[in-house]
Amino acid sequence: MKAVSVVTIKKELKHLSSAELSELCLRLSRFKKENKELLTYLLFESENEAGYIESVKHYMDDEFELINTDSYFYIRKSTRKILRNVKKYIRYSQKKETEVELLIYFCEKLRDFKPSIKRSTQLQNMYNRQILLAKKTIDKLHEDLQYDFNLMLENL
Repeated sequence: MKAVSVVTIKKELKHLSSAELSELCLRLSRFKKENKELLTYLLFESENEAGYIESVKHYMDDEFELINTDSYFYIRKSTRKILRNVKKYIRYSQKKETEVELLIYFCEKLRDFKPSIKRSTQLQNMYNRQILLAKKTIDKLHEDLQYDFNLMLENL
């Protein structure tokens, strides 16, 4: 089965009643964990973006504590997993301020991680890529926010 375009789906959704729409959303949430997470964000956490950011930061803190430090292989694997999930949470929000704040926090956690990431080229490259991504995103923000976030980046 081939999926139709978003435009076609949007036109079709306009013809449905609110009860049918809620039934479709509930059915969607049963099929994939990401659909359920996105609905959770939209329904419960989108109103309080600061609380959402704090919950993602708390998630990062917990995950960095659980990293197996026996070898750099396990450290790289775990940090990639953390970064993949953080990027997923950033996609849910779709706000540039949230993206920058979470990327900077991830870089701070990675920089302060023991053993040092300076001994691993891959971890150092991951760190540098996220800093560059944060810089690009900062350039799209309002001037006042740019100044604040650039101060945070200078500390890194």
